[in-house]
Amino acid sequence: MSHSLQKSHFIPLFRQQVKARGDREATRYQIGHKWHSLNWFQLGDKVDVLAKSLIRLGVDVQGTVGIFAQNSLEWALTDIATLTIRGIVVPIYPTNTAEQAAYIVNDAAVKILFIGGQEQYDKAIQMADICPTLTDLVLMHDKIEVHSKRLTCHKFSDLMAASEPELQLVLQQRVKQATIDDLFTLIYTSGTTGEPKGVMLDHKNLASVIHEHDVAVGVKPGELSLSFLPLSHIYERGWSLYVYSQGGCNAYLADPKKIQTALTDIKPNYLCSVPRFYEKVYMGVTHKVAQASMFKKMMFAWAMRQGRRQFNAAQHNRKRAWISRGLYHLADKLVLSKLRAVLGDNFRFMASGGARMEPRVNKFFQYIGIPVLSGYGATETSATVSCNRLDDIDFASVGVPLPGLKVRIGDNDEVLVKGDNVMRGYYNQPEQTEAAFIDGWYRTGDAGFIDKRGHLHITDRIKELMKTSNGKYISPQRVEGLIAIEPMLEQVAIIADDRHFVTALLVPNFELLIPWAKQQGINTHDLNKLVHDPKVRAYYQASLDKNQESLANFEKVKIFTILPRAFSMDHGEITPTLKLRRKVINQVFACEIDNMYGITTKKRR
Repeated sequence: MSHSLQKSHFIPLFRQQVKARGDREATRYQIGHKWHSLNWFQLGDKVDVLAKSLIRLGVDVQGTVGIFAQNSLEWALTDIATLTIRGIVVPIYPTNTAEQAAYIVNDAAVKILFIGGQEQYDKAIQMADICPTLTDLVLMHDKIEVHSKRLTCHKFSDLMAASEPELQLVLQQRVKQATIDDLFTLIYTSGTTGEPKGVMLDHKNLASVIHEHDVAVGVKPGELSLSFLPLSHIYERGWSLYVYSQGGCNAYLADPKKIQTALTDIKPNYLCSVPRFYEKVYMGVTHKVAQASMFKKMMFAWAMRQGRRQFNAAQHNRKRAWISRGLYHLADKLVLSKLRAVLGDNFRFMASGGARMEPRVNKFFQYIGIPVLSGYGATETSATVSCNRLDDIDFASVGVPLPGLKVRIGDNDEVLVKGDNVMRGYYNQPEQTEAAFIDGWYRTGDAGFIDKRGHLHITDRIKELMKTSNGKYISPQRVEGLIAIEPMLEQVAIIADDRHFVTALLVPNFELLIPWAKQQGINTHDLNKLVHDPKVRAYYQASLDKNQESLANFEKVKIFTILPRAFSMDHGEITPTLKLRRKVINQVFACEIDNMYGITTKKRR
């Protein structure tokens, strides 16, 4: 174990920042629509108070504590307090069903579960009879209505009001005895196939995240990151903990739908998101441009050309002529700065991960002056394996590996990873753990290659490759990514396995489709009729024809069905990280799929 990793243990780093930064801002959080903040002394005090309350509630060294809640200051306090007493945090997505949450609680033997709201409380009560280890709930908000005595309930506010000086020595001993080999979390993968697996991540993994990100991107003290993605996922959580370790400030957004307002209200320096967020921003802008006057269209195109030239010059460290600089500054003043202002105009960079990002979307952000660093990783690798750098942005790749990690290409072009960021294994699943490694290298399940410049390219998800009955392989994510650029599309699911041609289920962006349909004189009161209207179908057919031009003929969608509702977590069709559960989708929409292939029976044999 390297000395640098031992020095990067999160808890000592966090406590050092509390002492060093004192009365400077550490975190922001919302009460209603208003933002409030805590300084480092206040944040540190609250963590210690909650840590002692957890000890009183019986959380032992390496005992598990569940968090079933949306993003909030309370989520972060619970996380850091649990790590402070050498506990193991078990996050559960707030949108999980009672059945899904119960599986995690039972597998991780969770005794104490922190509850974010009424919905999660009601699910926890449903779980009580089938979760024998679960004894205590901590209600993170006082407004939660308690309607059962089946579990012992504690108010978060009461835990934060307890002083308990007699536990101070125990707390100090826990902090002093902390080791880099302690588990810090069990994160259960979303499970697009089969039951979720508990990924065991230890403090060595977290220390690697801190150390490697500090070398690769380097957050500065006082800089602000907006916590937008679920803290239940290692992507957002690992980044947020890294920000604290460097003396940065985290702002917690409980409702992701309010992202636009939050960006302009607090003007963050950093944001982690998935490509869909960037696609929506891009599509919103291009949709408005398409409806603008010819003059404004020409102005936009000219400004983007100037942005492209400025970006290319900066990437190649090339000094531009004074007239070129002047044209760029004019374009920036008239157009580009206004586009940045919609997103707060204060970003050092945004991060994108979780899926492939379309190059045209990536280029849009780079050219308007907001760097987006595309990256690649997995829960099993503590999130980031590789990412682009500010001075080395490549639209086709997911960047270069983090400095201390090893990446190589194995059989079937599979990307293999080795390093201190790789998980210890799957909790209670030794056979699954063994299958996940080959000669000490973690098998990502993704196919790719490394180019001559050392950039990693992800080409396919090996397990998700679809094979047509003609023997042709289809990469659904690639096809879906191209199609989903259409502003009036919200979701796309490709169907191709064992079929003789490719079809698709399309979910419209009804916020844009309905106004458009009204302009066309189409009745919009019945969504089932709307999605079958010939004009609507003609619109989406034209969009498909345009966006599939770069695909081989066998990859192109030949027939599509427009759905009157979105894929949802409630129906089990998507994961909390918005990945498609293709098996469920195929079952739920079996009739629609069969009809596209001319099969009249309700179920395929």
